Amino acid sequence: MNKLKNKIFIVISSILSIFLISILFIFNYQNYQAEEKHIIENLKRAGNIKDRLAEPKVKDDLPEIKGFDNRKFIDLEAYTIEIENNKIKKITSHSFEDKDEEQVEIYVNKILNKNKESSYNFLSIYFNKYSYEYKDSKTLILVNNSFSTYKLINLLKSSLIIFIILEIVIIFVSFRLTKWIIKPVISSFNRQKEFICDASHELKTPVSVILTNAEMATIEKDNPKWLNNIKSESLRMSNLISNLLDLSRLENENSKENVEEINLSKVTELAILPFESLIYEHKLKLKYDISENINFKCNQEQIKQLIAILIDNAIKHSLKNSSIEINLKEKKNDIIFSISNKGENISQEDLKRIFERFYRTEKSRNRNENNYGLGLAIAKQIASLHNGKIEATSLKGKTTFTITFKQVT
Repeated sequence: MNKLKNKIFIVISSILSIFLISILFIFNYQNYQAEEKHIIENLKRAGNIKDRLAEPKVKDDLPEIKGFDNRKFIDLEAYTIEIENNKIKKITSHSFEDKDEEQVEIYVNKILNKNKESSYNFLSIYFNKYSYEYKDSKTLILVNNSFSTYKLINLLKSSLIIFIILEIVIIFVSFRLTKWIIKPVISSFNRQKEFICDASHELKTPVSVILTNAEMATIEKDNPKWLNNIKSESLRMSNLISNLLDLSRLENENSKENVEEINLSKVTELAILPFESLIYEHKLKLKYDISENINFKCNQEQIKQLIAILIDNAIKHSLKNSSIEINLKEKKNDIIFSISNKGENISQEDLKRIFERFYRTEKSRNRNENNYGLGLAIAKQIASLHNGKIEATSLKGKTTFTITFKQVT
């Protein structure tokens, strides 16, 4: 179970972490592209200086400007580098402020030593103070992108801090989600574990009885009591195994198999008949109110099994000289089947779990009742396969099981 819990935790945290990383990556990449576009525009501005200077003077224009040295940018640190034989011939600054051209010279020499082709080359903004572009084979344009570098690095740092904070949140959320997801699995595992213990006890006891009686039968061959005991305990084991197989089959069965339209009113009456003598033996009374000609598309054998389970359950838990009431009604598009009996109240806690597989109330743990906690689980599964909902209520000594089937047209 711990391995499953760890796997679920890793999967959830990994998915959320990948999602977070993707968002932060996209955010930083979009900002990088925006800065890259801005730098490319600055390179074009700086590269167009020569072309603009070559244009004829226009009336009312600025005074005639000659040479690169006079063209300046207020908002841009840019340089035009004249190259001859792959060496710097002249560096012209286009900035109003005095700049240290020594750094520019060092950087340009690095570019020239790499034998760059005369095409646009964009170095990583994160690691380089300058970006450059060849205007032609003899001219190199250089612009300072320090502001973009500073901005992008700060965004990257902020993203890292956000990532660390959110990753802590992700770990906490993943842990809580894992506990929430694994809770029903643990609950189911514990119920099955409990059932295995109960079933093992139920099977172990009759097996021991059978072995003991078989041994006595070999000694007292003329005494049929031992063989009768063997038969009785064998039937108990057979019932338990049959219930387990029924539940397993129903959980894997297609609800549309063997479905036909039947007269549910007649099927219900026929399902009640075999129990009339048993009800009489338990000194109980049977009352039923079944509306006529209620048609329903269903698996007839499963519906009979469902009714039989609920009647048998009512008989086992009814007080002597009380009544069992069975009703079948049709209300709009719903078919409502209910069965009530008088007996000890079922607690609210038990009502919440009474249809769970392998669950038995403390009051029903009498092995003489052959109650393995599977009957109502089978009933719920059958109801579910027929688009139905089963509920139980217990108030003032009266317990009622109600099944509501939705008519499918």
